[in-house]
Amino acid sequence: MNTVTPAEAAAAILRGNVRAAARLMRLLDDRQPGATETLRLLYPHTGRAQVIGITGNPGSGKSTLTSRLIAFYRAEGKKVGVLAIDPSSPFSGGAILGDRIRMMEHAGDPGVFIRSLATRGALGGLSRSTTDLVHVMDAMGCDVVLIETVGVGQDEIDIVRTAHTTVVVLVPGLGDDIQAIKAGILEIADIFVVNKADIDGADRTIGDLRGLQMLMTEMPQWLPPIVRAVAARNEGIAELATKIQEHTAHLAENGGHTERERARVTFVLTQLARDATSRSVEAWLRGDEAGRTLVDAVVARTCDPYAAAQTAMSHTIVRQVAAL
Repeated sequence: MNTVTPAEAAAAILRGNVRAAARLMRLLDDRQPGATETLRLLYPHTGRAQVIGITGNPGSGKSTLTSRLIAFYRAEGKKVGVLAIDPSSPFSGGAILGDRIRMMEHAGDPGVFIRSLATRGALGGLSRSTTDLVHVMDAMGCDVVLIETVGVGQDEIDIVRTAHTTVVVLVPGLGDDIQAIKAGILEIADIFVVNKADIDGADRTIGDLRGLQMLMTEMPQWLPPIVRAVAARNEGIAELATKIQEHTAHLAENGGHTERERARVTFVLTQLARDATSRSVEAWLRGDEAGRTLVDAVVARTCDPYAAAQTAMSHTIVRQVAAL
């Protein structure tokens, strides 16, 4: 059996090899050894794709809207990557694949790559490996990467730290004025889409959003526009794409793109360091005699968990520094 080296895998992905990209995505999502080395080789070739987040309440039509955007960008000749974040199966831990099923019309298009991801218990509406997979799609030549979040309401925050433009989808009749305040979507959204705008209550929802915007203590340089859409009939999609492009231009002109990239990298580095430290601490507590003794001390109440955590952190940092 031939073993593909990280360099060979990276070279294949840079050539646009879908099979190599799909394999690396699976390995990254499963945290398999060696996958990170391939990603390191790909990273210098990233930073070209436009990353668009699609978020909103369950049932707001995010998947249909995402499917319509795919068709729009493909008509422009752009290569599109899609990360559909699905809830985890309570039995297997994998993605339930509901979003991918709703995008089956693009399954045969070689210019579209759709990957479902399970949240696997991660909060914030995204999977733990979302950023890694965005890098892979970027490196393989995707011009646009669409990230459709799971739609978890108030926890839907990580998309802001991942996407260049965040689209928040609302529908009439779900108490959107209250949801807007609860979820803090005035801070999350770069663009609002009132989907299913052909049903009663659309004008009220738009009015509520505009009213909330007027209550802001300080008007931002970019006031999120409100797009009326009926995604099921492909209405409002062209206008949405125009607003996305206008937001991209705004970021470029005002230095916002660099600011967001710095915020995104800070978030990614923090998450990577937190994850690595957490796994290292757990391994020490379970596998080292001193670690097991410390656990026993906390169980016996001869040591409190706060002091024990500091001790575990100290041992972990010393080991990580020694390994550098």
